[in-house]
Amino acid sequence: QVHLVESGGGLVQPGGSLRLSCVASRTDVFTFLTMGWYRQAPGKQRELVAKITNGGEIEYAAFVKGRFTASRDNVKDTVYLQMNSLNPEDTAVYYCNARGPLVPEGFGDWGQGTQVTVSS
Repeated sequence: QVHLVESGGGLVQPGGSLRLSCVASRTDVFTFLTMGWYRQAPGKQRELVAKITNGGEIEYAAFVKGRFTASRDNVKDTVYLQMNSLNPEDTAVYYCNARGPLVPEGFGDWGQGTQVTVSS
């Protein structure tokens, strides 16, 4: 089991930026994990924002539209989500996810979430 702790959320104005971080507890297996960022707005389903495979391959949801950049640091056992040009529609709780190579997408271990609020 991997313990995940997110940070970096907060209140920003439209067009602003935030950088989310997620630190994983298990150094021994981190390099073998596929990491993901998800978000969930009130009354809506949790949805994938971005994922990074253990090989460093990155995929984004269509709504990202080039505004976000995901990355991972295998030395610090940390993944990041740089979020630029934020819209009110991006308001949600953002969750970090970790899963092994045989674990289906949407499963695995989850962080506690960090609130992102975009409002003028």
